[in-house]
Amino acid sequence: MVNRYATFISTINLLIDYIMLNVSMFIAYLIIDRPETWLADNKYLLVILVFNLIWLLSTNITGLYEQVLNKDSILTYRDFLKAYLLFIFLLSFVIIVIGIQSYLVTRLYLLYAVFLFGFFVGAWKVIFLVIRKNNRGMIINDRTIIIVGSGRIAMDIFQYFENHKHSGYRVLGFFDDKAARVAEIGLYLGSVSDVITYTLENSVHEIFCALPTSESKQIEDLMLEADKHLIRFKIVPEYIKSKKLMQVQNYDHIPVISVRPEPLESVLNRSIKRLFDVVFSLFVIVFVISWLFPILAIIIKLQSKGPVFFTQVRSGKDNIPFKCFKFRSMRVNNDADQRQASRTDDRITPIGAFMRKTSLDEFPQFFNVLIGSMSVVGPRPHMVSHTERYSQLIDQFMVRHFLKPGITGWAQISGFRGETKTTEDMLQRVEADVWYLENWSFLLDLKIIFLTFWNVVKGEENAF
Repeated sequence: MVNRYATFISTINLLIDYIMLNVSMFIAYLIIDRPETWLADNKYLLVILVFNLIWLLSTNITGLYEQVLNKDSILTYRDFLKAYLLFIFLLSFVIIVIGIQSYLVTRLYLLYAVFLFGFFVGAWKVIFLVIRKNNRGMIINDRTIIIVGSGRIAMDIFQYFENHKHSGYRVLGFFDDKAARVAEIGLYLGSVSDVITYTLENSVHEIFCALPTSESKQIEDLMLEADKHLIRFKIVPEYIKSKKLMQVQNYDHIPVISVRPEPLESVLNRSIKRLFDVVFSLFVIVFVISWLFPILAIIIKLQSKGPVFFTQVRSGKDNIPFKCFKFRSMRVNNDADQRQASRTDDRITPIGAFMRKTSLDEFPQFFNVLIGSMSVVGPRPHMVSHTERYSQLIDQFMVRHFLKPGITGWAQISGFRGETKTTEDMLQRVEADVWYLENWSFLLDLKIIFLTFWNVVKGEENAF
């Protein structure tokens, strides 16, 4: 999508955001400190530098200034909120590391500055979106295109441009050797052999080729002719039975399409997640399990015979089995590796019912997290027998094993916790797990942890 002033307007957005940031800091200073000492207060020089650098880092990570003319209003505000929340998180982290009193900057000053910045930039984004909506004709360069082919993917790209009039593209029509496919929408322009002639006579800017791969000779000939006449040529890849966002990687001159995005394939993202797992699990082990374990151990032993811990082999990352630890919540039985717990399960002990309701039985899994066989957040690990069964019934079931299993996950906070009575119940859980795999972010993990805690506090119907 080509926009006349895309780079210029992105730069303007960036500059105004930075002006808002520094104005917010100055107003906060006027409110909290004495105005006459602003220039003499060298302590604020580092504060200004830190604020500006952290906002730069936050916007680069979230891509706030990318495609500012094409993103719809919801996506624009979503990216702003992501950048703003990341800004607050990183700023808080830096303050904790260097100490809030290191440069005599008060908490009240930081609170005023961050609040004012969020308000000013939020208001500016509204103004920008209104200006953009009313002046699209001036800032977006309308380009005429034709589509070669009339199959499903050709109709999909046509429908996209019809639904996104602000994209900067206007479809003139279709070229295909089978006219009947597009005759009904009145946009048939001719056969494939007529493409170049029509393009030159009508000053078409770009050709979108959506021919099937079986027509590779025609595609190559069209591409060579378009290059000769300085016409931009774009190939729409043919992929079957997929409506998902895909990623394209280039291996030299060979484009390779990934069927799903996987943020945790990035070494940086995996390192961030692993670092958080280690720190969080150590915190829980030292400050919670250290005193909780002896209390629960005594009660578990008093109420039923058997070990304090229940250890079960479950399916892990890449479907590699591992030993999953839990506090034992049931009487020792022979069905533990086959039968799921149910609401009226007579195997559950009184303390077991309480632990399962409050998720305390899962706490030993923080040792699994520490040694690396699990993560704090991820798909829940299933019994090996369930993996073998459902992998035959649900197409995407094994996809969830691309990730380490977690103590909690997106499926659990979305209402798919507990017993899976039907294949449809398991399918919904798997779909939630796959969504998490495709949409992972550190902020999403924090959200899931918070909502898990909140669900424990308010109580969950499926927790038994």
